[in-house]
Amino acid sequence: MATWLEKWEPENPEFWAKTGSKIAWRTLIITTATLVLSFATWFMMSAIVVRLPNIGFKFSPMDLFWLAAMPGLAGGTLRLIHTFIIPIFGTRHVVTVATFLKLIPCIGIGLAINNPSTPFWVFMLLALAAGFGGGDFSSYMPSTSLFFPKRLQGTALGIQAGIGNFGVSLAQFVTPWIVSFAALGAVVGPSQTFVKGEVSKPIWLQNAAYWYVPLLVVFGVLAWIYLRSVPIRASVRQQFDIFGNKHTWIMTSLYVMTFGSFSGFSAAFPLMIKSVYGHFPNAPDPLTYAFIGPLVGSVIRVVMGPPSDKWGGAIWTLLSGFGLLACSIGVTFFTTPTSLDSFPMFVTLMIGLFLFAGIGNASTFRQIPIIFEPRQAGGVLGFTGAIAAYGPFLFSVAIGAVIGSTGNPNLFFYIAAVFYAANIALNWWFYTRKGCEKPC
Repeated sequence: MATWLEKWEPENPEFWAKTGSKIAWRTLIITTATLVLSFATWFMMSAIVVRLPNIGFKFSPMDLFWLAAMPGLAGGTLRLIHTFIIPIFGTRHVVTVATFLKLIPCIGIGLAINNPSTPFWVFMLLALAAGFGGGDFSSYMPSTSLFFPKRLQGTALGIQAGIGNFGVSLAQFVTPWIVSFAALGAVVGPSQTFVKGEVSKPIWLQNAAYWYVPLLVVFGVLAWIYLRSVPIRASVRQQFDIFGNKHTWIMTSLYVMTFGSFSGFSAAFPLMIKSVYGHFPNAPDPLTYAFIGPLVGSVIRVVMGPPSDKWGGAIWTLLSGFGLLACSIGVTFFTTPTSLDSFPMFVTLMIGLFLFAGIGNASTFRQIPIIFEPRQAGGVLGFTGAIAAYGPFLFSVAIGAVIGSTGNPNLFFYIAAVFYAANIALNWWFYTRKGCEKPC
């Protein structure tokens, strides 16, 4: 039951075949399952906020965008901490504690929903606490990179991050169903009355938070029993050497382009549907469509791990950038609708943004282990993930502010397009062109 493994040599074929492979894949299964819950609890507020006004909470549209943004602010900040803790505390302790911490926002949000007099500032604090789930990624990725040989890191990281990202669509897909009946019985409180136009029906919105509680308990226990830690130790000061390398900053920008877009649009998409198309008669339910984008982005991230291992990540990151650029410009033609006829194209182009972001999510995490040595690669994986995790905060606040001032989100998409173009140029110059500095 010792926490630290005595020996770890994944690049040694004999060690990998005899011992390493079994431990690494077992670790990947458990940490990936817990990461799904991390992403789901991180984004549960984005699915909950669209229902709060319908059960009597008097929050403004901008209030709702702020609630959707807060988990991103907390998640990004916590990822900065998670970046450096695996070499200090090890995989076993970090994953176990992180899993149990998410019980705080899940129980807290459930209690707040049950009390119709809960003030806005309490919801803001609980939305910040949901950021516990967002922070985990920046310790889980460095951990996984230590367990696998370089030839398998694109695949392993793609599987973990892609399936972990599935937690976003899980939260948005399960929420409409789980709140429609007393799934957890009377123990979690009474129903609320959902009112929309002439429709009035009972819902159990607290279920959207409470249903994670038993899963978190089970996987927290499994993590403590079955996980071990790779014996690679380093202090925080030693790990700071990554910041003297320009490629840390370039890869951070590229990952903001990819995962920042994935996470940012995941948080903002439901409210964007409501803001842009919600004023029409028979307006579409945001949660009927919002989960599709994160699901597509998550699946493609898993799929793109092996191709990134085979052909290198940089060429796929280039494709990702061009796709994001085209879709961000294209969607602006459908954000000032005069009828619901343009809604299908709006959703299609938004899904395109998730698709190309997912491709880049996989390819950038193949580039990093090639550019950096193993210990540094773990730190860079964590740091880039930390900065990109501010996506939900930045995108939700910026899109909400732009819609509030101009009536549509087009200015945000124009600025995003400029950012995508700059990253295309960076990736081509340093990692893709003939004779580039770090072909990867």
